Amino acid sequence: MTRKMLGIAAASVLLATSGCVLHVGGDGDYGGDHYNKIERQESRNRAAISRLELGTRFDAVRAQLGEPDFTEAFMAGGTEIRILRYRTHRTHSDGDTTPDETTPLVFRDGALSGIGEAAAMAVRTP
Repeated sequence: MTRKMLGIAAASVLLATSGCVLHVGGDGDYGGDHYNKIERQESRNRAAISRLELGTRFDAVRAQLGEPDFTEAFMAGGTEIRILRYRTHRTHSDGDTTPDETTPLVFRDGALSGIGEAAAMAVRTP
């Protein structure tokens, strides 16, 4: 009889808690507030990038947009190429920023020469 009552009690607890979500915060918490901050940053980045004009100097873009999520730099035919990538949209809901969630800004010799994947690919194509 005791086993039967224990089984009924366990089943009751399972039924009562099914569908409940336990939220535990901490450093690895990627909950709603974290995503809201990311969405606001993405929106600010999109707005700032849409206002950029070709020829804008590298330092002016960095001052306006801040630290990029990814940076590349190399020489091509004697020209310094820098690609800054800023997060502008979400592809994966994992809290990490990946290159496919960014918009590249391409600089040739310190001046903005292109925006977007086509511009980034053009400097890599010989």
